Amino acid sequence: MKTSTTRTRRRCLLTATAIVSTTLVTGYALAQSQIITAMQHPAVRYQPDANGPPPPPPPPPPPPPPKFGAPLPGLTNDQMLAFAAGLGQFKNVETVASGLGPIFNGSSCAACHTRPALGGSSNIVTTRFGRTVDGVFNPLTNLGGSLLQDKAIAPGAREFIPQSANTIAHRQTIALFGDGLIEAIPDATILHNAAVSQTGPLHGLPAMITDVTTDKERVGRFGWKAQQATLLAFAADAFVNEMGITNRYFPTENAPNGNQSLLAKYDHVADPEDTTDPKTGKAGIDRAADYMRYLAPPPPRPGPPPPQAGAQLFQTAGCSGCHTPSMQTGPNSVAALNQKPVFLYSDLLLHNMGSLNDGIAQGFALGTEMKTPPLWGVGASGPWLHDGRAATIDQAIRLHDGEAKQSRDRYINLPEAQKQQLLAFLNSI
Repeated sequence: MKTSTTRTRRRCLLTATAIVSTTLVTGYALAQSQIITAMQHPAVRYQPDANGPPPPPPPPPPPPPPKFGAPLPGLTNDQMLAFAAGLGQFKNVETVASGLGPIFNGSSCAACHTRPALGGSSNIVTTRFGRTVDGVFNPLTNLGGSLLQDKAIAPGAREFIPQSANTIAHRQTIALFGDGLIEAIPDATILHNAAVSQTGPLHGLPAMITDVTTDKERVGRFGWKAQQATLLAFAADAFVNEMGITNRYFPTENAPNGNQSLLAKYDHVADPEDTTDPKTGKAGIDRAADYMRYLAPPPPRPGPPPPQAGAQLFQTAGCSGCHTPSMQTGPNSVAALNQKPVFLYSDLLLHNMGSLNDGIAQGFALGTEMKTPPLWGVGASGPWLHDGRAATIDQAIRLHDGEAKQSRDRYINLPEAQKQQLLAFLNSI
């Protein structure tokens, strides 16, 4: 009996073991099968009801930080193509065969507008000369004045400063960033600001000039003397006077020191040298104007914003009396220029600069007057002032004179910590 019972128990144990083993094997196989099925058929995600709101899209990537030399945001495809064609014209190097010279200052627009990016300023200077007697300036036009072209296509064509000149000045290259926005500011806005801002020593005057491209009286705004009102006129003037490329608005070549026989000897390209492309209807001056028009303003400087105290000191010192923080463009067919704020920090008016003047009368401006230069991007445009005499912004402020003398003195009398706050603000705009 005992043996029979033991055998029965062993059979039960073996049977139980077999069942467990079979269950484990079967379970393992089933698990493997489920894994394979899951891999072949991924789980179905939750789908919202067809009539319910769709899930929110992922946020767009942040736009790249703006850079110097970029096009205006919001341009159409055609305007971007015009900007690109203008950039090509801006970098185009003129040759003797294309009409360079015979006297010139640079062989391309890009030769001078380089810092901190193409379209910017540089420490390259041009020379102006004339003769001043009893306060009256004579540009010595018959001797090639008032702009000296210091390069020539041949040594015999070189210009020099006439001995009769007793007024000589240097001017730095001006940055072009944001010039399309400045062009789009209505004349009426500048005239209104001129009428309401005559306070204390400030007597800014609009430069009323005849725009060569329209033959209409306009408010000048480009150049150290606000001698041009439109970018097309600005480009046309630069083509003939800086590169010696005649065009439809300035068809007459500059003669070396006014010497027509030298001009005949060295100028062998028919005028005007800048001709219109029949495919596009545009000449080089039009493409260069497109580039400047669609060039974005200076971007804010990287880093944390300076304390608001610096902006307040800029106001209380009186700097904003001439360096108007902002204006606005008028209605414009270009959406990127239509009724946009322009944070230029300039009133675009002529002011008496006292000892800081350059003595050169030009257009509407007297020799004692200069246009208020825009301050946007000023931290990247050194050296400073019209002739680059200031190595720092602090020095530039200390050299202010004339109508700006009171503001200069207020700055000088600030505690050092407040000076640094104001300078930090200027470096940020």
